[in-house]
Amino acid sequence: MLLGVNIDHIATLRQARYAGDHQCHNAEPSPLQAAFDAVDGGADSITIHVRGDRRHMQDSDAREIRAKIGVPLNLEMGVTDEMLALALELKPAFACLVPENRREITTEGGLDVAGSFEATRAAVVRLQDAGIRVSLFIDPEPAQIEASVAAGAEMVELHTGAFANAREDSAAEAELDRLAAAARAGHAAGLQVNAGHGINYGNIARVLTVPHLAELNIGHSIIARSTRVGLAAAVREMRALIPAGG
Repeated sequence: MLLGVNIDHIATLRQARYAGDHQCHNAEPSPLQAAFDAVDGGADSITIHVRGDRRHMQDSDAREIRAKIGVPLNLEMGVTDEMLALALELKPAFACLVPENRREITTEGGLDVAGSFEATRAAVVRLQDAGIRVSLFIDPEPAQIEASVAAGAEMVELHTGAFANAREDSAAEAELDRLAAAARAGHAAGLQVNAGHGINYGNIARVLTVPHLAELNIGHSIIARSTRVGLAAAVREMRALIPAGG
């Protein structure tokens, strides 16, 4: 199973001080160095999300990381003409289409592929025509799996936030059941099934009970752990919890 590491919140920390001049010679921490450290710790890919409001990652970060890292880049992006133009310029290995809400701190909830089918399908085609593999970040619902297949995406990333945030064990188990059912349906339909959001060092063992998962995308928990042990070590610790292999 592969591990993708989201380094957005390295840029969040930098922007807290240098939002007005992120390319200042004093600006730190460096998202590029974070990408290098994550790879050193065993990351199989690097995920970044350039948002419409540029709250953390900047276009220049995306260009530099794309040019200099030695592992695939996964670009999370809203379904907008602006972000499509950036993706077609960068040509990352993967693009993960996600919903965006300027009021949210991080992405909350999956993309409504069924409800925005035509726009999503058009974005998938444009990205694939440029040689970019496409994933759709969705809630684990049958209608969203079916719409993702119809849209022509190669992958889905199941939103694990409802499981991760469940306060009662019974609720967590119910969410795991939903994730497992969606993973089986996606796999049966020929989709690569990934998962992400809220996965941490404590709950990852339960996430791994979901069948057919090919890749986990984890960000906040690893970045939080890195404040104690360093980023390469934090990635290495997470990597050790995940079965090896593609």
